[in-house]
Amino acid sequence: MLSQGVTTLARERPYNNLLRRLSPADYALISPYLVEEETSPNELLYRPGDDVQIVHFPCGPALTSYLVPNEDGRDVETILVGREGAVGGIVSEGFLPAYTRIVVKFGGPFARLPLSRLAAAKLQSKTLRNVFARYADCMLAQMFQSTACNAIHSIEQRTAKWIVAAMDRTDGEPIVPLTHEQLATLLGVGRSYVSRVVQTFRAEGILETKRGAFMVRDFDALKHRSCLCNEAVKSHFEEVLRGVYPTEQAATG
Repeated sequence: MLSQGVTTLARERPYNNLLRRLSPADYALISPYLVEEETSPNELLYRPGDDVQIVHFPCGPALTSYLVPNEDGRDVETILVGREGAVGGIVSEGFLPAYTRIVVKFGGPFARLPLSRLAAAKLQSKTLRNVFARYADCMLAQMFQSTACNAIHSIEQRTAKWIVAAMDRTDGEPIVPLTHEQLATLLGVGRSYVSRVVQTFRAEGILETKRGAFMVRDFDALKHRSCLCNEAVKSHFEEVLRGVYPTEQAATG
């Protein structure tokens, strides 16, 4: 169920690029049922096995993370989803159990839509179905890229990639609210490994550490230390759903 104290979105579209990609006619099919609610960091959206009934659209700087639990109790981050997309029941219908934990990484506004309303709108519009099917393709590509990245790239490259990806989705905001422990969890490595990488980046003037956050001082240098996985994902988004993946040029909403 949707939480209490939400606001129905009837006028201006939320700052979510996937929703803004819809034609006026397609958006009109779902806009009466969209509601907006503020979220807090670490808020749980779904746990494995939950019946997915709501589609969540992160807006503005809000960011979610898919976390796969392992037998040793650790979670490993697979993909990030910000204002370029949505989480929960994008293409499926009927009973849909969640496979991963989905949590809010950076708090902010979310637009929420009952999955039943999205399914009904898809039946009425081929173009709306096409947009969400294309977005599902982009998510799958992101998962493939994440699998390859975890297998072949160094912790240093992956650390830089994660911070760059977060900044892409938050309009280049230099403060990334993340602790060493949280970053280690996302990367699936021990805290000591992350601490060594962060110390190297600090010594090179790339970033600073603050209480519960990183402050990026040299974005270009950080991007240079990252692998090219973000760029590969961004390129696929541009081929399949042009204008949806956040870019510096698009960060004016």
